[in-house]
Amino acid sequence: MSPGFRALFMKEVLRFWKVSFQTVAAPVLSAILFLVIFSHALASHVEAYPGVGYTQFLLPGLAMMAMLQNAFANTSSSLIQSKITGNVVFILLAPLTPGDLFAAYLLASVVRAIVVGAGVILAVAWLVPLPLPNPLWLAAFAFTGAGILGALGIIAGIWAEKFDQLAAFQNFLVMPLTFLAGVFYSVDSLPPFWQAASHVNPFFYAVDGFRYAFFGISDVSPWTSLAIASAAFCALSWLTLRLLRAGYKLRH
Repeated sequence: MSPGFRALFMKEVLRFWKVSFQTVAAPVLSAILFLVIFSHALASHVEAYPGVGYTQFLLPGLAMMAMLQNAFANTSSSLIQSKITGNVVFILLAPLTPGDLFAAYLLASVVRAIVVGAGVILAVAWLVPLPLPNPLWLAAFAFTGAGILGALGIIAGIWAEKFDQLAAFQNFLVMPLTFLAGVFYSVDSLPPFWQAASHVNPFFYAVDGFRYAFFGISDVSPWTSLAIASAAFCALSWLTLRLLRAGYKLRH
């Protein structure tokens, strides 16, 4: 672990923590509002899993959705800000390998995602009791899901040249995929076409596996979910490292 990696990692963690009211509290509040609205409207009409109340079912999905979106926001916003302000040159001139850059940005995004996800669950734990989670499955899917979106955020931050492009990436790719990942429903309740479409979405496996950690029930085997989510994470990590090594849109 190089000193450069540690310095960049701490910079990225402090960057979001210094404005935690915006980067942590706001996403937690948004997730709680989703929980209140959807549980009020559907709790008496929907039973996604036998013996699991809809509000209980909804909470892990909302926590994972918040984790995914914030992992993406952390890496993508940091890179686009550095590019627009021009201080990315100081990061590139530092004695950092592409692996150091990737690991520092990625792990900081995972930290933010876990803080937000824990905040969502703890904020309403006294209202919505959840079974004691399986810590190994919980950690596996929390890291893998946040890692997928952290890597995707680095790719988006490298590719985008202005905030409008980054917003389009988030609005037309990240947000639809997170909302259609089974956060609000069990995919088994969908028509065959939409079930098949959901199984192409790697975000679905992160949500489904994370929910399994609490209830021991899922739409797909957790081993299958972990394998597919890990494959998506590895593929995005490989692409991200290729872009960083090439200096794509970073070195002019």
